[in-house]
Amino acid sequence: MATARRGLFGGAKQREYLPPPPHPSGARPPAIQSELIPQHVAIVMDGNGRWAKQRGLPRTEGHKVGEGVVLDVLKGCLELGVKNLSLYAFSTENWKRSPDEVRFLMNFNRDVIHRRRDEMHEMGIRVRWAGRMPKLWKSVVQELQVAEEMTRDNDAMTLYMCVNYGGRAEIADAAAALAEDVAAGRLDPKKVNEKTLAKYMYHHDMPDVDLFIRPSGEQRTSNFLVWQSAYAELVFQDVLWPDFDRRDLWRACEEYASRDRRYGGALPNEGASGGTPSGEAASDEEPSADGDGLDRTTGAVPEQLVR
Repeated sequence: MATARRGLFGGAKQREYLPPPPHPSGARPPAIQSELIPQHVAIVMDGNGRWAKQRGLPRTEGHKVGEGVVLDVLKGCLELGVKNLSLYAFSTENWKRSPDEVRFLMNFNRDVIHRRRDEMHEMGIRVRWAGRMPKLWKSVVQELQVAEEMTRDNDAMTLYMCVNYGGRAEIADAAAALAEDVAAGRLDPKKVNEKTLAKYMYHHDMPDVDLFIRPSGEQRTSNFLVWQSAYAELVFQDVLWPDFDRRDLWRACEEYASRDRRYGGALPNEGASGGTPSGEAASDEEPSADGDGLDRTTGAVPEQLVR
């Protein structure tokens, strides 16, 4: 079993993590070289409503089935070695849905976090919330905060629960906080660049997305982790979320491992005397080790925006 250090100021204790149980089919994770395993996977959990409609059921039934899928995917991440998973649980645009469905989703997200946090804790999963505070039910916020505090020292992997989240909203909030610091004289506007703005995101230390998965057959990113997914590999799968499981995650990871990630750069064609390869635009980009050239050092972010 994996172990974790618990405690502060020399009072550390060892805690064993519960290993994830294998898939009921007996399937095992694919043999992917460790350096080719995506370290941050983002998933748009799409298709719950269509799954229910195909079966003549209310839309809410699809959401209920999807709860088990979340746990199975987490177990698949642990088995394969994916260290970060972001799930699009409720977007800033989802408030446009019917009042009954919004009410159900608020209650559902709150109850799922409450029901599953102990199991996630036992497996060493750290839970972090990303999203806006305004409009979100206080009971949902409380459950997210309890889960964050309970699991804060876990290091088997990190789950980012994106609730009341929008990619453009995150960038707008970051820009507003940055502008406030400029107006207060705490920041020189002439020194503002991508690295500076990155420090104002909800979690400045969130790694960039390597693999972006969307099931259900739709092929769009729907305003999810817009900043962090600038160089993500996109995989669209024709399976509805309630039918998704860790084997679909693994297939997407295998496809990711087969791709050539250049981050805007390119190697010369074989036999070429120099210059840029035919049909490729020249690039002076020099990506950092994590592929985006962003500085992930700690930045001062207003408390009301830190999520």
